[in-house]
Amino acid sequence: MKDIVTIGEILIDLTYSGRENGIPVYKANPGGAPANVAVAAARLGADTAFIGKVGADYYGDFLRKTMQDNGVDVAGMLTDTGAGTTLAVVSLSDSGERSFSFYRKNCADTLLDSSEVSLDLLGDTKFLHFGSVSLTDEPSRSATLFAAQKAKELGATVTYDPNYREALWNSEAEAVEQMKSVLGMVDILKISDEELPLLTGTSDAEAGTKLLLDTYGIPLILLTLGADGAFYRRGDETGREKGFAVKVADTNGAGDTFFGAFLSRMAALGCQKPADLSAEQLAQTVRIANLAASLTTSRHGAIPAMPDLAELTEKSKEV
Repeated sequence: MKDIVTIGEILIDLTYSGRENGIPVYKANPGGAPANVAVAAARLGADTAFIGKVGADYYGDFLRKTMQDNGVDVAGMLTDTGAGTTLAVVSLSDSGERSFSFYRKNCADTLLDSSEVSLDLLGDTKFLHFGSVSLTDEPSRSATLFAAQKAKELGATVTYDPNYREALWNSEAEAVEQMKSVLGMVDILKISDEELPLLTGTSDAEAGTKLLLDTYGIPLILLTLGADGAFYRRGDETGREKGFAVKVADTNGAGDTFFGAFLSRMAALGCQKPADLSAEQLAQTVRIANLAASLTTSRHGAIPAMPDLAELTEKSKEV
């Protein structure tokens, strides 16, 4: 049985890396949040698989090889011969914060159809993870919803990250509607401090997560707070784990590393449902996820910057 199967977008992050003779230079890094989560967890020892689509082009081949090289099962990763691979141009501020623009219209990741989703993978995993980017277009929206519902029926724990990318939606109102539409089926929600106000109308961690619990009955909510670490809520039980101070090079992929680390740790502990974790295990798992995310932000790129189990284990001894 797989520990984690993720479904959704996989793409190339063209990340600004400086100038040569006055001309901006961008590095082509593998990316896409669900793909990032699969790699982050695999690097930390989890057995993971990815379901999605790339184009029949150089970047599609590169992404497939990247996933394979990082130990991710790509049996559910398809190639669309009539579409290109999505490109995301990632610009960085002086502090390492990201902004995005996308070249994605009619690209391969949006064209995944429900009929192409591997039922074998959905029925043989502990966790099924998806994000909101694959909800922007059809048929990928229907394919993602089908996968989440089917996996849940087959016994998987469904996890979700409403990672908001303004440029991919027609309006904020449409984005919020779609991002909220799936919350009723979610067992573990990973949400950032940027998205909490969108879905709840408040930036307050206690109040916002309580509203999500009361409205949707989500068993576990993980709220990432950037450099300040993370807040979590499991029913009436709440906690906060501080972040780790690093010199930030690039925040791209930090949230995905956090969640990949969290889920891989749950799998390693033999825990599939939020209720399976003891209070100390929950706090410690959030702490480890914070550390993994901080290591990713200290380097450039998303997937290339992610720690492996040996590094994370060694660094955890130092803090």
